[in-house]
Amino acid sequence: MRSVAKRELKIGPKDHGQRMSLKDYEFVDTMEGFLYELSRGFITVSDIGDYDHGLIAATLRDYLAVYKVGHPDAIVATLGPGDCKLLVSEWESERHPDWAVYLTKPMGRKDDKLWRHWLPELVIEVVSERSTDRDYIDKRQEYWDLGIKEYWIVDANREQIVVLRRGKSDWTEKRVGRGGKVTTRLLPGFELPNQAIADAAAQAAEIDEE
Repeated sequence: MRSVAKRELKIGPKDHGQRMSLKDYEFVDTMEGFLYELSRGFITVSDIGDYDHGLIAATLRDYLAVYKVGHPDAIVATLGPGDCKLLVSEWESERHPDWAVYLTKPMGRKDDKLWRHWLPELVIEVVSERSTDRDYIDKRQEYWDLGIKEYWIVDANREQIVVLRRGKSDWTEKRVGRGGKVTTRLLPGFELPNQAIADAAAQAAEIDEE
């Protein structure tokens, strides 16, 4: 297996599965039209999310946006995969979560090294068929090591939202099924009904059948 040379200025789909260090990857240029992550020292290239994934991600965005309007001082920023990155040096990973919720302002200079020290309190991933292991296994460990306070895994196929909250030595886990609601101390008064996720998935399925 070849490694991507540092002198290569741009990576693309052909580099999927190739080795690269986080140090080299952090500022690498990428071909447009794809999603990129560094997964434990290997480049992961994915197509832009499908319609189902997009509708569910949009539903999450809408609930967070409504909450921010009503609580303008609670959330500093809600950023998507193209707007932020999480650098997990212990695992040689660079992650781009579906939603990262920042409750505190960044300290220091707002330069290209901002992402080395500005972390979200809440990270949300929407599970797709190809991301199951990454979302449930790899990122679960990486976000813990990074110091994330809460990690939500939104899985429409299993009709559940897995809510992981930081405990003393490991995540505490709660699975919210259909009919349940996600609440969090990080966002007092916020409620995310799992039914809203199910409705978004059903809407996407109706389009597929037409």
